Amino acid sequence: MSLVSGTDAGQTFQIISSLRYDPCLAEAVAYNADNYPDPKNSPYYLLAYHRDRLIAAAHHFGWKDASNWLQRDLESFESFLDESIPDRSKPWRLRIVVDVNGKGSVDVNPTAMIDPLNLLIPSHTSSTPPVWRVYIDSQHILPSGFTTHKTTARDNYTAARLRAGINSPAETAEVLLINPKDEVMEGSITTPYFRRRRPNSMPSGQNSAEPAWITPPLSSGGNAGTSRRYALSQGFCMEQTIFKEDLVDGEECWLSNGVRGFMLGVVVLNHESKAQS
Repeated sequence: MSLVSGTDAGQTFQIISSLRYDPCLAEAVAYNADNYPDPKNSPYYLLAYHRDRLIAAAHHFGWKDASNWLQRDLESFESFLDESIPDRSKPWRLRIVVDVNGKGSVDVNPTAMIDPLNLLIPSHTSSTPPVWRVYIDSQHILPSGFTTHKTTARDNYTAARLRAGINSPAETAEVLLINPKDEVMEGSITTPYFRRRRPNSMPSGQNSAEPAWITPPLSSGGNAGTSRRYALSQGFCMEQTIFKEDLVDGEECWLSNGVRGFMLGVVVLNHESKAQS
């Protein structure tokens, strides 16, 4: 495998966060109010986490004007998003973009209707979503601030998807990014969750109260995603380093992001990528 940088050197970029507007979200949350962060009556999925994510990115890159612009209460932040919604009866994908000068804008696109319960932590009440194919990238990605924080500098993510043969955002397919230590970082557009690995030295039944699912720690270089934060806060998963060699062909996993919620996946190891190095 060759190594590609996690940054796009010299590129002008903006910080971003993508989230879902869904008029059915508040009703779904009402049945699971104790397991969803405030504000619970908002149609914007994980609203507070998206604001926090943008603030964290602005702090990381030293963007004082952007940080100051983002330091607003949630009611004001939601009102800013409301201005971009063309039809409040339909679901939308929003892409919040903030530049170094603290200028914010929102790109809005239609998104498919889904069962709003799939936006919540997976449980027996969730419907069964389509199963995604989960591939592994053929190159290493170098972790950086551009992999921890979401920005418009995403050429490496696009390239990883093309190497895996994923040519459309509509495909139910994902590719896992791998760092130079052969650790799983994240998915190109999702956070992955795998069944918890039990060390051979661990007696049967020990730590049985721990979550059944694990997700890569941020130290592996992946994105500090909003749905990832939600899953960790609710005890759905715990952080654990997972190496490429730990993955098993055909094993089930979960994927999540701020637009689609939680999706079932299956690992596909015997997949010929489009660019081997």
